[in-house]
Amino acid sequence: MSLTVTLQHRFAGFDLDLAFQAPPGVTVLYGPSGSGKSTVLAAIAGLMRPDHARIAIDGTVLTDTTRGLSVPPHRRRLGVIFQDGRLFPHLSVRRNLRYGRWFAPLGSDAASEDAVVEMLGLGPLLDRAPANLSGGERQRVAIGRALLSSPRLILADEPLSALDGALKAEILPYLERLRDEWRVPILYVSHQPSEVTRLSTTIALMRNGRITRIGPAAEVMADPALAGAGRDAGAFIEARVRAHHPDGVTELDAGGLPLFLPTLAAAPGDRLRLRIAAPDVMLAAEAPGQISALNLLPGVVDGIRQDGHSVLVRLMTDAGPILSRITERSARALQVQPGARLVAIVKSFSHDAGDIGSAHR
Repeated sequence: MSLTVTLQHRFAGFDLDLAFQAPPGVTVLYGPSGSGKSTVLAAIAGLMRPDHARIAIDGTVLTDTTRGLSVPPHRRRLGVIFQDGRLFPHLSVRRNLRYGRWFAPLGSDAASEDAVVEMLGLGPLLDRAPANLSGGERQRVAIGRALLSSPRLILADEPLSALDGALKAEILPYLERLRDEWRVPILYVSHQPSEVTRLSTTIALMRNGRITRIGPAAEVMADPALAGAGRDAGAFIEARVRAHHPDGVTELDAGGLPLFLPTLAAAPGDRLRLRIAAPDVMLAAEAPGQISALNLLPGVVDGIRQDGHSVLVRLMTDAGPILSRITERSARALQVQPGARLVAIVKSFSHDAGDIGSAHR
């Protein structure tokens, strides 16, 4: 799947002007509220008429304003997942799911209803009305309905924004399975770093109606020049579960370096993606002798950004890039500069469960 978008639209006090290409996988439109992310999805879905646009999927043109072409939304073969699920309140879960089937073209290689129900754990819910579902259950049904339409692409407009932390943790593994097992291409809108880290294969950064950067997720998230404030700044690495130890610690292998976390619900050999927030990383000139932190990742400084009286440092390690936010005073004391060899110190218990997910396969 290749999605190509060129889009210009003028609102009162706001201009949208961008062009990008989304490769297979999960492309996340990432940026602050008001940057135009949802408007891009609406234009791709055919839910708005932009001033100027050309939108195509695998060579099939959906919108071309110069030719006066606009394929109706129901003929675009796009599955859409909104923030609130938007299920039909008068239909049962089963009938909501089957509504998606109406839009699957004849002869298409559509997912079977039984397979979707099993994957999303919807069996006990099939005869319920949407009013009797939790927020997480409604979103699972919305995902199933989109999948059963045999979409060329799924558009997900901040589908977890209305859910609390526990319900987000419930839904994220299903979205990972869409990415890894079902291989469904997704264009996903979010402004939450944890979601972006868990799901993205490509990131398109948006600011004020423009795409400011697009590229592989690991590269974009680890760029000090693009990192957000506070805990929004952070890079991710991939690691393999090596062993579970009896003292409540799981050992990971990250590029040959050991990482230790509280016991994870993953089997030895599983590959995981782990987000490490920049404020959780200390830097040292050399590996300390006696210290409670278990995770020591030596590396070389290859990126620095001054941010007021703090400094954001990127350290390239065998595990991957690590971001650390330290004080200006600490940066001077460590003589932080490109090429300097330092050690990243990461606490084992500083990670949130939402920052750990399955690695893209």
